[in-house]
Amino acid sequence: MKISRKNVLDTAELARLEFDEETLSKFTRQLGDILVHIDELAGLDTKNVEPTSHVLELSIPFREDKVNQLITAEEALSNAPSQENDFFTVPKVIEDQG
Repeated sequence: MKISRKNVLDTAELARLEFDEETLSKFTRQLGDILVHIDELAGLDTKNVEPTSHVLELSIPFREDKVNQLITAEEALSNAPSQENDFFTVPKVIEDQG
């Protein structure tokens, strides 16, 4: 599969990216190389290959859930830079759209 300069420009526009000519040429070439490699991989016979989520067999050690010593709200808030009524307070990050 071949990728064109126009494909890269269209994708860059959708992502709101701007490239100079040198970078555009470089990305077009690199993306083309990637697509050629993907085409090569698509041609491999994988009928006898079982699907995997990881190439190595891993065992994930789980620890038993245990209730530990609880801390009070006062202890939890002791280093808080700002607090109100036993709660952490943070700057507002969502604006009203109305």
